[in-house]
Amino acid sequence: MNERFDIIASRVPQGSRVLDLGCGDGALLAHLRDTRNCSVQGVEIDPDKLVACARRGVDVLQLDLEQGLAMFADTSFDVVLLIDSLPNLRHTEAALREAARVGRIGIATFANFAYWRIRLRVASGRLPVTEELPYQWYDTPNLRVATHSDFAVLAAKCGLHVHDALGIHAGREIRTWPNLLASEALFVLSGA
Repeated sequence: MNERFDIIASRVPQGSRVLDLGCGDGALLAHLRDTRNCSVQGVEIDPDKLVACARRGVDVLQLDLEQGLAMFADTSFDVVLLIDSLPNLRHTEAALREAARVGRIGIATFANFAYWRIRLRVASGRLPVTEELPYQWYDTPNLRVATHSDFAVLAAKCGLHVHDALGIHAGREIRTWPNLLASEALFVLSGA
């Protein structure tokens, strides 16, 4: 399994009840189930990805995250994952607050638009196409981009407590200048 999954999984306690919002094909949830003995639940809207989850044996609900998580009680999960899903949401603040409501901790990751190679690409007059941002500007599902520093400000605005904030690049954790040196941001947070 890839190093990125291992970095995320290392922040998920053994045996946790995990909800993954925008779980994609369920690969991370299957990894957590198989390596961390977690009970897992995915939420996804894309029908093809629902099928992929089912093939992995991952429980998944078809749900539009923009509609909220009213079907889940407060703190009904130990960990709520928002892995690359925040850039695709129109109501980011509401999604963060809902994740903090239904989970004891949340883990959010997203492509860091302040990564130095992306800055250079933008400075050259072109938008980036990278492993973390693999789409052309005219064909992207992302509604917005964010930086490591931007997210820290948003978390504070939403009243969330940041337990850990780091970057990921090439399968390694980046603790020094993550806003500049990491292609991906990772935050571990909880409600106040």
